[in-house]
Amino acid sequence: MKIGSVQCESGTRTTGYLEVTTLPTGGAERLPVVVARGEGDGPTLWITGGIHGNEMTGVAAVQDVLTNGVPDGLRGTVVCVPMCNPSGIRRLERTSSYHDDDPNRFFPAADAADTTGKRVQELIDERLYEEIVDSADALLDLHTAQVGSVPFVIRDRVLYGTHRDEAAARDLAGRLDGLARATELPLVNEYPAEEYADRNLHRSTAGAVLNEAGIPALTLELGGHDAIEEGSRAAGVAAVYRAMRHLEMLPSVPESIAGADPGFESPVSFPVRRFVGPRAESVGICRPQIETGTAFEAEEAVADVVSPHGDCVETLSAPHDGYVLGWRSPVTYENDPVSSLAIRDEGDLVTPRS
Repeated sequence: MKIGSVQCESGTRTTGYLEVTTLPTGGAERLPVVVARGEGDGPTLWITGGIHGNEMTGVAAVQDVLTNGVPDGLRGTVVCVPMCNPSGIRRLERTSSYHDDDPNRFFPAADAADTTGKRVQELIDERLYEEIVDSADALLDLHTAQVGSVPFVIRDRVLYGTHRDEAAARDLAGRLDGLARATELPLVNEYPAEEYADRNLHRSTAGAVLNEAGIPALTLELGGHDAIEEGSRAAGVAAVYRAMRHLEMLPSVPESIAGADPGFESPVSFPVRRFVGPRAESVGICRPQIETGTAFEAEEAVADVVSPHGDCVETLSAPHDGYVLGWRSPVTYENDPVSSLAIRDEGDLVTPRS
């Protein structure tokens, strides 16, 4: 297997770089790559991180998957790319310096409009995508969410009508479900299909690999941004190793990795999906009334908005049963969402692309 400068032989761990564009100051923008190949044949699992430059726990978790060399008993190949947005990481910012917008919305899609030609970030994403789908049997893309967020794994909606029929989509959704549950992180479904498309999530790393290439792909959210959270990092590494065990790449998860995982469980027993809200009508400071990872019932008060003097001007209620994933900015303007929630999901995981 060859990825960029990395030529990896059986039984070895090799490091190198994948060049994705050239720089006007000379040299190249390049992504660090770590590849480990087992002695036996098996699947190829890609693990990516750092597409958002301030999500450092994801970066650290990807780095640590292969830090001790080739895992004992490995069958197949593990490819780790811990820094998919070096430009953002240099600035510790979510965006890249190329366009200052979300670099995780430019991966290939059948319905992507191209009226003015592809910009640099889209070309970078496309080159990374081509490397991934050339060899991957599964992908785990590691992120972080809001400050104070609990770790969770996102399962995308599977679309049909362009690349696959409904039967093939349901088969793909079944394989995706098995991989997601194997991580043992709290499972949260993506937004409903229309919102999923509106947010351009089918052009995220996992969304494109899943819905364009038909390869099972998941997004792991590992705590909050701007810092490396040790518990969430350990949970992410353990989740990756459990995925490898599920894919029959490893006979078991090493005790040193499983034992370091603090363990995170969903506080509810029903299926949930992502929801951003509730939204404040008032301007002020958001004061959460429920801790992250805590369950609530529909119409239960979850936060207050207070005036500059500290007086409550609005109480925000939950739209449905669920639990708090994380809190957003405490400074609240009109119609700002104050939190990210996991709310009861009654929708289909397989949906027409239209």
